Amino acid sequence: MAEEVLVVEDLCKAFEQPDGRLQVVDGVSFRMTAGKSAALTGESGSGKSTLLQLVAGLVQPDAGRIFISGHHLGNMSDAALADFRRRHIGLIFQQFRLIMTLRVMDNIRLMAALNQSVDPEHEAFLIETLELGDQLQKYPAQLSGGQQQRVGIARALNHKPLLILADEPTGSLDSNTSSTVSGLLIELAAGTGAALLTATHSQPLAETHNSIFRLQTGRLDMPTC
Repeated sequence: MAEEVLVVEDLCKAFEQPDGRLQVVDGVSFRMTAGKSAALTGESGSGKSTLLQLVAGLVQPDAGRIFISGHHLGNMSDAALADFRRRHIGLIFQQFRLIMTLRVMDNIRLMAALNQSVDPEHEAFLIETLELGDQLQKYPAQLSGGQQQRVGIARALNHKPLLILADEPTGSLDSNTSSTVSGLLIELAAGTGAALLTATHSQPLAETHNSIFRLQTGRLDMPTC
């Protein structure tokens, strides 16, 4: 039986608005196992990004519990949570968020170096699979959008995270590049045994994942992954 990487139980989050309290996440529960991928879909403003931020420990829930590989995020101090996130979660963003003053190689190695967990063989595999070998000494501004997102994927996977959270990872790319990059992301996540949760508004991208979770008015309609 595959290892259970992510368990979310009765998660709730609301924000105060000028016209009242907005319930963004309302009693959400789901589970994911190692090597599986799930797409998180829903209309703009449905709470997809908020749910990813909750799972990453970047935002605190009003109620509910989140376990990553058996570790309860709610029991951690801010410092312990930041350390856990750095070691065990890979984050991929729509706007890439590369460090523009670092060369590609240094961007790829950043998280693994911070964790003192650089694995040259694993790193070389990512660079080859993502076709970045000729780009390593360049700066991000010298790359295309698709190449920058590949660097972001390599950085997110280089420290061998248990869980990968991707927020609209291909939203800034054209359709052909989007298809290629998303396929590589799913392939690499499955190959490394990480669970992958992707927030996306793209139905074609969502359908490439093992499961699709749909957020509507703060509630989740989904199968178990």
